[in-house]
Order: sequence, then structure tokens, then C-alpha cells
Amino acid sequence: MAVSLFTSRRRWRKAGLPALAMTSPSPLAASWRRLRRNPLAMLCLVLLVAMGIWCTAGPWFSPWADDATDALMINHAPGADHWLGTDFLGRDIYTRLLLAGRISLTVGLVSMVLSVTLGYLLGALAGYLGGWTDRLIMRFADLLMTIPSLPLLIIMGAMLSELGISPDYRIYMVMIMLSLLGWPSLARLVRGQILSLRERDFMLATEVLGLSTRRRILGHLLPNTVPILIVVATMGVANAILSESALSYLGLGVVPPTPSWGNMMDAANSLIDFQRRPWLWMPPGVAIFVTVIAINILGDGLRDALDPKMKRR
Repeated sequence: MAVSLFTSRRRWRKAGLPALAMTSPSPLAASWRRLRRNPLAMLCLVLLVAMGIWCTAGPWFSPWADDATDALMINHAPGADHWLGTDFLGRDIYTRLLLAGRISLTVGLVSMVLSVTLGYLLGALAGYLGGWTDRLIMRFADLLMTIPSLPLLIIMGAMLSELGISPDYRIYMVMIMLSLLGWPSLARLVRGQILSLRERDFMLATEVLGLSTRRRILGHLLPNTVPILIVVATMGVANAILSESALSYLGLGVVPPTPSWGNMMDAANSLIDFQRRPWLWMPPGVAIFVTVIAINILGDGLRDALDPKMKRR
């Protein structure tokens, strides 16, 4: 009887394990659930998605083309025909704001992807291999981090101007410039995370089990660095947008006729424009402010959601 009771209890436990596995959410689902409990982060996520859709599809529904000028409406205040007014060439500010949003958001996203890919790979190599590889990568990263990024970007932008790079190709050069200066900080973070994870019990167990180096790195080591990667990547978009806007405002980034939020603000380059024509600089300024603040708040929400130590009771 005791044997049958023990056997029945063991069957109950085995039957309950699949149900328990089905009720336990995956790490991704649990992170998404924690993110949804943060209303401010969700609001910023919805705002950024709506802004991306608005900048992508909005110009198609605008009655004004980007290069359409109206000589009778130069520097005209916002009205029924031009919702956000016109610039010094009679171009519609609303249409150019949306087209500039495409450029600024694209520059931020692409430069983030390039810098994250480069920093992630170099940081992982430095942390896992160590030795001269670690010293070489980290010393080069330290050298780049000791140089202020904005003056270096200004010098590189001035070199592009001297070389006479076409405005159509200049946007790609700006993306490469921003990505080359954005990878060292991520590489240092990934390296530190790799050094910490490499000595954990689960990594020692993979060595005892005889798993290949490729499987240990790709299957067990790198996936545990994804949370910090997502958070840093989110913040990198905001930094890239700010850097591109600063360069374009100085005339060293994306140059006309290609619009960006930075060179749109450069249109108000006199005290009269600044005081009497706020529609020239306020729409792109507000767009930059709202985008960067939303990205930073979303990054904080992602950090709290992806970090297991931040779990709420």
C-alpha cells in the first residue's frame, strides 16, 4: 500500500510538471509584462511608434512637396494653407518636418545598429579571449573615449565639407562617423559583463560537460548580455539623434537640400528669425526634445523590465 501511494504521488508530480511549465512565463514574456506595468514607458513607446509612422507616411498625404516653393508665402506664419508656416524659400514647414524626421530617426537607428554591432563583437572578444586581444581592443577604446566626441565630430564634418562630399552621400558618412565614436562605451560594458559571467557556475558547468567553445559563447554566454545590450542600444539612438542635430545645426552634418531637424533649426540663424519667426525653429526643436526624452524614459523602463533584480513583488 505504501508503495502504491508513493507511486501515485510520483505520477501526480510528473503530471503537474508540464502544467507548471506552461504557466511559467518565458523571460521575454515576463519582461514584457513588467514593462506593461510601467505606464510612462508604455506611453513613450506608443509615442515613438506613432512618430515613426507619422514621419514615414505623413509626407505622402501632404498637399505640398518637399521642393515646392511659394514666392508669395515666404516666411509666412502658420495658417490654413501651411499648418506650421513656411521658410525663407516658401517651403512648407510641416512637410519638411516629417521628411526631416525620416532622416534624423534613420541616422539614429542605423548608427546605433552599427555601433552596437561593432561594440558588442569587440567587447565579447576582449572579455572572452583576454590577453593581448583584450589589451589591444580596450586601449584603443580608451583612446577614443579620452577625446571629446563633439569636437572630433566637428573636425570630421569639416573634413567632409572640404572634400566636397555630395549631400546624397553625406548622410551615410554621418552614420559611419557616429557609429565609430559610439562603440567604445558599449564594448567596455559588454567586456565587464562577459568577465563576470565567465566565472559563473553555469559557465563552469558547460566546460565540465565538454560543450564546444562556439556553443558556450553563442548559446550560454552572449544571451545573458542581451538585457544590457537593449538598454544601451536604446540610449544610443537618443545620443545619435542629438549628435546629428548638433552637426547639422552647425552645417557640418546633413546639409540642404536634404532636410533634418538640425539643419531646419539652422534656418533661424538671425535674431529677427529667432524672435519674430518662431515657427522656423520651434517645430524641429520640439520634435528633437520629445523624441530624446521619450527614448530615455523608454530606456529606463527597459532596464527595469529586463533586469531580474528589479522585479516587483
